[in-house]
Amino acid sequence: MITHMYGRARGHVRESVHDHARWLVWRGGWCGWVVSVGGVTPARLGRFLGAPPVPSGSWEREAALASPIALKAAYGRPPRDVAEELAARLRGREGIAAVRVQPNGFLLIVLTTPGEIVREIVERDSAPLPDRADQLDGAASGSPADQNDRERAGRVPSPLWPDLPRTWDNPGFVVRFAHARAAAVRRWARDLGVPWEGFRPESLDDPRDRAVLRALAELPSRTASRDPAWTAYAEQLALAYHDAHERAPATPMGDGPPTEVHTSRLWLARAVQVVLVDILGPALPDRL
Repeated sequence: MITHMYGRARGHVRESVHDHARWLVWRGGWCGWVVSVGGVTPARLGRFLGAPPVPSGSWEREAALASPIALKAAYGRPPRDVAEELAARLRGREGIAAVRVQPNGFLLIVLTTPGEIVREIVERDSAPLPDRADQLDGAASGSPADQNDRERAGRVPSPLWPDLPRTWDNPGFVVRFAHARAAAVRRWARDLGVPWEGFRPESLDDPRDRAVLRALAELPSRTASRDPAWTAYAEQLALAYHDAHERAPATPMGDGPPTEVHTSRLWLARAVQVVLVDILGPALPDRL
């Protein structure tokens, strides 16, 4: 589950980011492992840099992440010189399209395939939770992902927002409806023959898909933050997903056959479900 996936980040960042930054500069660091178990994501970059980078810009044209790690690693040296050293070690790595050094010493890292964020969230969520999955009601008939959904407690209690009125002015409706839509996509995909297998992260290149990816990319840095603002984030993610659901559908239109982009958007819907449940808990409805 996502809490397990990122849960240690906050303490790790607060206690060791300065030491880690110094190690990167003076020991050279090694980032080959960042792509050894999959594509580059903010979470994997965060393990290399010592703190998760933050999405920058709209991501409509490029998936950029900003990191101030060079400022923390400078120790009296010009931050831009330190940033150039770190950038040189990242450039040319698989999964990284470009690394630019900003005038203020920030690193701007551009991902080649931001859709890998979806794979990371979904695949980390797919295994049954240890020790307790077999104790859940109906566990034998439910998928591991559904079991995990039922098990989560959530970071923010979902009754925080009222269910009514069901209008776009009510954040409670916006978030619950986004979860219900993502759940509906899974049902429709099954009925329309959209396969689960065959996820292609590079196919999530529509601007609406990329807006959802940008929102998902905030998760590691928010988890590491002292003030993650989970309720505002849940609404932000939900609004991005509503736009994608309506304008970049996950199921074929008319008599068209399923394609790889439909499979990839099915995974995107699942990732949105996983994150919303992780924030607000399993009481989110599958239907409205």
